[in-house]
Amino acid sequence: MESIRFIHTADLHLGSPFIGMKDLQKEQWNQLKDSTLAAFDRLIQYALKTTPDFVCIVGDIYDGEDRNIRAQARFQKGMQQLAEQNIPVVMCFGNHDHLSGNWTRFELPKNVHVFDKAVSQFTLHTAAGPVIFTGFSYGKRHVNESMVEHYPIAQNLNSYHIGLLHGSLEGDATHAVYAPFKKEQLLSKQYDYWALGHIHKRQELYLEPAMVYPGNIQGRHRKESGKKGFYEVTLSKAATQLEFIPSAVVQFDQVAISGKGMVHMNELIDACQKQLSLFSEEVGTAVIELVFTDLDQDSFGLLADIPESELLEMLRESVEGLDSFVWIQQIHLQQTQQDAELSPIGATLIDTMASWELDDWKVVLQDLYRHPKSSRFLEAVDEQTSKELQLAAAQKIRRTMQAGEMT
Repeated sequence: MESIRFIHTADLHLGSPFIGMKDLQKEQWNQLKDSTLAAFDRLIQYALKTTPDFVCIVGDIYDGEDRNIRAQARFQKGMQQLAEQNIPVVMCFGNHDHLSGNWTRFELPKNVHVFDKAVSQFTLHTAAGPVIFTGFSYGKRHVNESMVEHYPIAQNLNSYHIGLLHGSLEGDATHAVYAPFKKEQLLSKQYDYWALGHIHKRQELYLEPAMVYPGNIQGRHRKESGKKGFYEVTLSKAATQLEFIPSAVVQFDQVAISGKGMVHMNELIDACQKQLSLFSEEVGTAVIELVFTDLDQDSFGLLADIPESELLEMLRESVEGLDSFVWIQQIHLQQTQQDAELSPIGATLIDTMASWELDDWKVVLQDLYRHPKSSRFLEAVDEQTSKELQLAAAQKIRRTMQAGEMT
């Protein structure tokens, strides 16, 4: 069989609210607020330019079950543009935009096939031959059972078989578990490609057959850092070629700046301006966490004595002249090991927290997560969150020790 070429994308999250980012200036806020829509436009323009055999969209097209009406209008427009170029779309809905939500409906053009809540198959006839898709949409927000058990084993070897699955690998603690599966289950179906969704970090779970998460097309907060986009896939019966296509218009990232040997604030400002200028040239528009590393006692004290809000405001002003806006969202201070442990009590506290496992953090935070008002604004505690909490707490302890409040 001849090869086929298609776009695999997932987790568009159109209409994301970007909670906690409204201290940006109006122009910057509007750019960030519309970034998921702009990233989607980039995806559509790429498809129109390259004319793939089809486009696969694997769940969470919208960020909420109410399906923001502006986001729906933009999505419908994109599907219509693809229809005018005879580019088919095969898609499913995920846990965020499940079928039980309450939304104003838009009619999608006839080039779009949407899977219903029951696992089913759909055959698309391409120049290379038939492509048989298997998938389902979430009928409700929480689909906890293993849906892949309902996927049939591939029968017609003269066709390409592609599975669409919005779910998580069994045992993966980094995301909420939905429609869990094992690699062995996917292998047993004998499909040629598994188009996965739900995990926002792009990754290849298996090579042949390819089991691929493309990640989301636009980062939405500091945990969704780095380049974001989608995959252009060239698939044959012999091999799979994946090309990552960036689509994000705003990149979330972390930038480290060494404060080693610095004793004056203007030295730190100059280093910050130079580093972020280079970063801006390479990345473009970004929201960053700024990490000052290698701080000895003097340089740490230089920064620790300044209220964080004042330090943020000053550093933000220092990089306003960059060609692309780089917004400093947070600042972290990291001392050298030699200068960090200034008291036996502080050292003991830091060492104790460093030994905590994920379950220990969940116990410590359980009252906060059970609170009826605060809990709905909190993300699930995972390994990354626990590490960030440990670093933040250690930084607070070191600030307190530096001020002489802990001996």
